[in-house]
Amino acid sequence: MAVNAKKIAVYALVIFALYVIITDPPRAADWVQIVFQGISDAAKAVGDFFTWLANGAK
Repeated sequence: MAVNAKKIAVYALVIFALYVIITDPPRAADWVQIVFQGISDAAKAVGDFFTWLANGAK
């Protein structure tokens, strides 16, 4: 039962993403930029943390 709900949620998300891309490409591009900026910020934070650890956690 949970697997079916997960599949339905994924299909709904894909359909929504395609709808937004087709009907409003600039808005979809803004969302992609926001997502990738978040990923970039998270990766930088992880890098900063490990640099801090490598420097003796000072």
